[in-house]
Amino acid sequence: MVKILGICGSPRKKSAYTALKAALEAAEATGDVEVELVELRGRKLNFCIHCNQCTKQGVTYCPVYKDDGMTELYEKFYNADGYIIATPVYEMNITAQLATFFNRFRPTWTILKDNPDFFARKVGGAIAVGGTRNGGQEMAINGILGFYHTQGITVCNGGVCVYAGASLWNPGDGSGTMDDPEGLEKAQGIGRKVAMLTKLLAPAKE
Repeated sequence: MVKILGICGSPRKKSAYTALKAALEAAEATGDVEVELVELRGRKLNFCIHCNQCTKQGVTYCPVYKDDGMTELYEKFYNADGYIIATPVYEMNITAQLATFFNRFRPTWTILKDNPDFFARKVGGAIAVGGTRNGGQEMAINGILGFYHTQGITVCNGGVCVYAGASLWNPGDGSGTMDDPEGLEKAQGIGRKVAMLTKLLAPAKE
């Protein structure tokens, strides 16, 4: 049984949440997969100030801020075998919430300096939802993939025609109803492929 952690970087429970939920359900449906969806919505997220107290103290969490946005999430993230991260597009990029979440992973250096391959057999997929068909989804996906690359996480695309991640379009106010059947299929494809690759790599981790 592998664990796939879904992280929704939206401050609202709408389109990105809907797309991520569909991806996680598709991953779970492949069998031998446990999923968990975590929202950054409503969490207090303090900005990383790059004080390096985490690396100086040799800890795998931020010792400066004890905020509900991050403290409990470090352990969830480290224990997961795979990840699917979703974001709405804000100004052709990821949300401020998700950027802050990413920046708070300076403590992983404490792990990686002694075990550079800690994340090597963990798999990551990306989803972005824009308000227009070509509204910055690829830029937002690249922001997510950049985080994976920084940690050494194995990046997973969605297969044919989903080269980097799943791009969805939900015009209007971004309601929870996703009026993009093709985009949802791509999100589900990301879920299935992340699950498949995670299950292939996880046994080697043991």
